[in-house]
Amino acid sequence: MVTADDLERAVRSAIEVLRKAPPDAWDGKAGTLEWTCWETVEHLSDDLFAYAAQLGARPAGREVPFLWESRRPGGPANVTYADRDAGPDGLLQVLDACGAMLVALVRTTPPDARAHHVFGTSDPEGFAAMGIVETLVHIHDVAQGLGLPWNPPAGLCAKVLKRLFPDAPDAADPWSTLLWSTGRGDLPGQTRLTKWRWDGTPRVSGGGS
Repeated sequence: MVTADDLERAVRSAIEVLRKAPPDAWDGKAGTLEWTCWETVEHLSDDLFAYAAQLGARPAGREVPFLWESRRPGGPANVTYADRDAGPDGLLQVLDACGAMLVALVRTTPPDARAHHVFGTSDPEGFAAMGIVETLVHIHDVAQGLGLPWNPPAGLCAKVLKRLFPDAPDAADPWSTLLWSTGRGDLPGQTRLTKWRWDGTPRVSGGGS
């Protein structure tokens, strides 16, 4: 099962990598995205925050009605933003805090609870897996922009593939398969994806801690 501990490790690993970034590189583009590295980490933080909010409030059939705003044309629409005056350290504190909120909600929400997501109503384990996928692939984007190495553990990638992408090809390298499944890479014998989505529907009963 995908656990809160898995999510916590993913976020901690992301922060460790991002601490190595040159302080003047954050306004460069994040991989193939149209967002900057700074904006992409803000977006990731906002994803984790929003998933925690969904598990906390569990509104029927919709997202918690926060006000989502973009700060520039083409930029991500977020609820949460980091104070630029706090610098990269402040940005990483925002990521750390939002990750910790989702970890806490996954640990404490009953395993039979269900919360809305546009890719399928899910359970705490599913939201943990979603948070991990968001972390792994967006840090991939940012690491490309910052010129940093990023190669998550194969076992963690395999876990979230099984949970959210059950129909993904059974390739030898789970990380390459996850990048392919999210439209970020190629796999031998497979057409590169231009559209993709996961399936958050609960697959087995169980806890999320």
